[in-house]
Amino acid sequence: MGGCCSTSKHNRRRGGYFGDDFFEEKPYEDYDEEDDMRYGEKGARIRLRGSSKFTSMYTQQGRKGINQDAMTIWENFTGEKDMVLCGVFDGHGPYGHKVARHVRDNLPTKLSKAIEQSKVNSTKYDDVDIRDLSNNSNDTTRDDDNIDSKDVENDNNSNVVLPLSSWEACLIKSFKEMDEDLGLDSSIDSFCSGSTAVTVVKQGENLIIANLGDSRAILGTRGDKNQLIPVPLTVDLKPDIPSEAERIKNCRGRVFAADEEPDVCRIWMPEDDCPGLAMARAFGDFCLKDYGLISIPDVSYRRLTPNDQFVVLATDGIWDALSNNEVVKIVGSAKKRSAAAKMVVCRAVRSWRCKYPGSKVDDCAVVILFLNEQPSLLPSKSYSSSSTTSRHKGNRLSLSQSFKSFASCDAAPDKDNDCNPDPEDQDHRHDQVEFDHSSSIRICSPPSQDHNDNDNHNQEWVALDGVNRVNSIVRLPRFLSFGKYSTTTTDHNHRAVQSS
Repeated sequence: MGGCCSTSKHNRRRGGYFGDDFFEEKPYEDYDEEDDMRYGEKGARIRLRGSSKFTSMYTQQGRKGINQDAMTIWENFTGEKDMVLCGVFDGHGPYGHKVARHVRDNLPTKLSKAIEQSKVNSTKYDDVDIRDLSNNSNDTTRDDDNIDSKDVENDNNSNVVLPLSSWEACLIKSFKEMDEDLGLDSSIDSFCSGSTAVTVVKQGENLIIANLGDSRAILGTRGDKNQLIPVPLTVDLKPDIPSEAERIKNCRGRVFAADEEPDVCRIWMPEDDCPGLAMARAFGDFCLKDYGLISIPDVSYRRLTPNDQFVVLATDGIWDALSNNEVVKIVGSAKKRSAAAKMVVCRAVRSWRCKYPGSKVDDCAVVILFLNEQPSLLPSKSYSSSSTTSRHKGNRLSLSQSFKSFASCDAAPDKDNDCNPDPEDQDHRHDQVEFDHSSSIRICSPPSQDHNDNDNHNQEWVALDGVNRVNSIVRLPRFLSFGKYSTTTTDHNHRAVQSS
């Protein structure tokens, strides 16, 4: 996502910065220059491309030059065999590709260290559910003085299960440190460049999701009639969300849509019509960190059920061309798991070219985490509803910059679906996940069974429908010689957490 002062109407795009023509268009394949497998903290296996038994990932460069999307999968995350971390990162601005890769390579390590430290500081629990820990945190006996950090490390912390509040604290801490490191790294100019991030950690039957920006994660699950249903796990953090706009305005930033693109709200500096960032949270972009842009992730949680099939993480190059319903349908039709991510990318590129032939195709990156041992991906009718996407301006998912609100990510099965249920699945039902009031993490609820087929809102909204493609930023500030990292950035992030 490059940056320049102006672009033609037909070459605009939604996402990072304005300026598809900032970079010279030349062949560039990011992942051809990188190894398939690396090893990280505590022996974790790091995958940057390709597929494995439970994962599929694929990225494709757009038509603007350097691929600014990045992705990663960490198996055996923190050294635990049942823990997997997946992440996608969408860079924007002149050096967005560097920011995205830097975050991809360093954020998981910071999170791993934060989790390990939190486990050392926590009491050991054996076979205790994460929700039970969080719900009964006031009754939990703690004897931190009797915990030997070496003993904890030697047994790989396998008996230590973190409560939700600790997960939230670890994620906020690691995201904050990541942003601070970017600001101090002289090798990456992140003053007007940044990156989104969406990460999903699977530990046993628990999903912990952290989102920053407008990349997205969804869950593919099966309804009562065995149809695949998309369940949003994240909310697209745009400046027009009321809580986000309030925070930005309180920090003297401005939020409005330019006359030439009335459907796209952006963040602007107090006294200058720049840079016009089209997201409310991001790594980097230090020109806006004093004016309401924050790097605090929106954290959510879901307890998995036997009906849950896979998780899809993708950058906005996918979601701007395909709906949630279309994505789960494509993944569900894949004959081979290894080909699922590439199928989604290819279908998104085709949708771009067919719907908007005058618009340049964005970079695309997809990571798919399959949740079951045996493949259960069969072509089936899917559900379509406005509630399965979080890009609609009438989004009902309430947000708070300090995570004090509890909103459910509801989806509803299509009652007209006549797909025959699998006998092995028809006895499974979604257990309602209760709100955990001892934690501020947003709980993603299972699909609702109440749905009106005659509802005027039962058509799923796609980002490209009725909207000219626009870039993420309008123009770069003219004072690029200023220090890129504000000394008050940390204070703003701290106030955002404490404001409630």
